[in-house]
Amino acid sequence: MNDLTHFDELGASRMVDVGDKAVTRRRAVASAHVVMQPSTLERIASGGHAKGNVLEVARLAGIMAAKRTGDLIPLCHPLPIDGVVVDFEVQQPATLRIDATVTTTSKTGVEMEALIAAATAALTVYDMVKSADRGVVIEHVQLEHKSGGKSGEWNRAE
Repeated sequence: MNDLTHFDELGASRMVDVGDKAVTRRRAVASAHVVMQPSTLERIASGGHAKGNVLEVARLAGIMAAKRTGDLIPLCHPLPIDGVVVDFEVQQPATLRIDATVTTTSKTGVEMEALIAAATAALTVYDMVKSADRGVVIEHVQLEHKSGGKSGEWNRAE
């Protein structure tokens, strides 16, 4: 289990000691897709949903979630978040793409914070539209890019 850093040599869980790591600028981008009926996506895109602006509520939920990642994932370090941006792209006919970008200047990366932000924004979209479209599917929650730290830059291959 040597390549799984959250386990010691005996297989016991541990929080990785980052005390000796260098403080660097770190950035991560994660995405999620929310697939729904075309009419549901049209209502979201036009701002015509009865509960209000679905995308702004989802954006705020993603930002708030990124800041709470250390409380949600047991072995994540609580990090000083420098910035969180949650963007939306309507991909016709029935998919909403969510991109979450998180930055920090710290000793460990923000991949989990970006993933939590994207997933929480997607779950918030579901919560906002479930009364009109219970068939919504959240899929492809994944890391797209990370930079900073000892391992440097990583990009998802297309």
